[in-house]
Amino acid sequence: MAQLDKDRIFYDESGGGVTFSGGEPLSQPEFLSELLGQCRKREYHTAVDTSGYGSAEAIKSISGMTDLFLYDLKHMDDEMHMKYTGVSNRLILDNLRTISQLGKRIFIRIPLIPGINDDEGNIRATAEIIQNTPGIEQVNILPYHNTAADKYNRLGKENSLPGIPVPSGEYAESIAGRFLAYGIKVKIGG
Repeated sequence: MAQLDKDRIFYDESGGGVTFSGGEPLSQPEFLSELLGQCRKREYHTAVDTSGYGSAEAIKSISGMTDLFLYDLKHMDDEMHMKYTGVSNRLILDNLRTISQLGKRIFIRIPLIPGINDDEGNIRATAEIIQNTPGIEQVNILPYHNTAADKYNRLGKENSLPGIPVPSGEYAESIAGRFLAYGIKVKIGG
């Protein structure tokens, strides 16, 4: 909190606050809850940037101290989600419903990965979930980038997505247009 308090003037002047991200902040629910509680006492705006992969208890324990959830949706097809992330999307979608039922503000963040989650079926399924989940204020399309490719090489690790093209600005705009066609507020970038 001492580190966060050093930036109080910036929060006050900009209307900003503290965003907890990671890794996955829900993997450390006690620590996250304690920090959120301290931020709440200081009246800092708080956001939790999450994949939604955490326990329902963790979600419930932090929700009262979280002003905004930045919530990733990667793929609506459970098999595809499992293939690319290693986990089912069921818990993630259940937690999204829980956050919605708790009346929290939500920004959905979609990493746009050509050939993986940009097909019409996935866009339609994602849009339907967004339309039917109260509290979602906007969608942020996050175009895939390959900046980690060099890091994989340096660490001697295999890049699990080699050859994925970086989407052009025009392509990202076309995907945003597909969400706009569903009446969803959308922004490119975070």
